Amino acid sequence: MTAETVQRIVENVERVIVGKADVIELLMVALLSEGHVLLEDVPGIGKTTLAKALARSLDCSFKRIQFTPDLLPSDVTGIQWFNQKEQEFEFRAGPVISQIVLTDEINRATPRTQSALLEAMQERQITVDGETLALPRPFMVLATQNPIELEGTFPLPEAQIDRFLMRVALGYPTEAEEHDILLRYEREDPLEGLEPVVEAGQILEMRDAVRRVGVADAVRSYLVDVARGTRRNPAVELGVSPRGTLALYRTSQALATLRGRDFVIPDDVKHLAPSVLTHRLIISSETRLRGRTAEEVVSDIVEQVPVPVEEGV
Repeated sequence: MTAETVQRIVENVERVIVGKADVIELLMVALLSEGHVLLEDVPGIGKTTLAKALARSLDCSFKRIQFTPDLLPSDVTGIQWFNQKEQEFEFRAGPVISQIVLTDEINRATPRTQSALLEAMQERQITVDGETLALPRPFMVLATQNPIELEGTFPLPEAQIDRFLMRVALGYPTEAEEHDILLRYEREDPLEGLEPVVEAGQILEMRDAVRRVGVADAVRSYLVDVARGTRRNPAVELGVSPRGTLALYRTSQALATLRGRDFVIPDDVKHLAPSVLTHRLIISSETRLRGRTAEEVVSDIVEQVPVPVEEGV
């Protein structure tokens, strides 16, 4: 039932986003794993449209925060203001109190404002003037940043990057897909008429199903070996933390669910490793001078770790 429901969501989002079924699948994996996604790509690819289409398909509340250097933490979380008519303080909720939150160009804001998201992303709550408020469920942050234009930006610290379950790039469409985009948007914006296909409560039920997906000892050992391989590799200065290992574990369970299985296989781990682990690595300066990327290092590590073979095969 979960796989069928997710397929309906993917097909609904594809009415707006052309040719990105693999990216939509990764977003669904992150959603079912209670994680957040960093969308890193050039402007105009469709990052904002993708976030809106996902929120509408799930019948979830959606808020967009445009990060700028003058944005304050209170602009994100909300403030306590004094109502002179009622003669008492009232809380004015910030845009982070929503189910799907798009933080556009997150690296444009100062570190102080970026850190306002840390508690929300990790604890699913915010604290304003000593009062703690729980965020609605499901809760998911989709953050975007332009990897090319770095002038006037504040690079995300490692603690913040590690809070993101995945880093995903949409990439340019193919020639055929770009023709399809022109035809689809020729007369109207398909996002305007997009209707939800599931309710938010169903997402919480599917999350419970994900946690029941089985992981054999051999597959678990394989996953741990991949994560630990990032700490032993000479090309890496800082490897994946235990949070990264757990992220790969949870996402592998979610991917197995999406593909109609109640058990994880090594291919699930291999498929997700680049998206889940790459942004958590710090590669050595010598590796960078050789022109190698973190993506290439993760791919090498995955290939070097022996894949468990089922007994009797």
